[in-house]
Amino acid sequence: MQLVVDTSAIVAVITNEAHKDQIIHLSKGADLLAPFSLHWEVGNAFSAMLKRHRLALEEAQRALRAYSEIPIRFSDIELDVALELAARLNIYAYDAYIIACAIKHRCPLLTLDASMVNAAAEVGVTVKEVEA
Repeated sequence: MQLVVDTSAIVAVITNEAHKDQIIHLSKGADLLAPFSLHWEVGNAFSAMLKRHRLALEEAQRALRAYSEIPIRFSDIELDVALELAARLNIYAYDAYIIACAIKHRCPLLTLDASMVNAAAEVGVTVKEVEA
């Protein structure tokens, strides 16, 4: 089974957030997919945490090493498709890349982002839900 993962799921796992075990359980045995933009989104998430003093640089670097160990297959996303999704769903391009990846590979999405769940459902993408 293939499964698209977004930044929220990856960051939750590599920073040992409360949902880590559930995310690992939901993705066990899956071939993980993501658009190439995931790298930049993970970097942006950590820069925001550093700016807000939620973690130290050493912790962020340790988490990035953990991220580099996760076997994720990266997929090109057509910008015109993502832009159409962004306009249709009134979402940012980075969210549209994730949804476009799930559509392209006809596979479910794993996210902690409630707005992503709603947007994905609107275009028929199945979402593996993480319980709060």
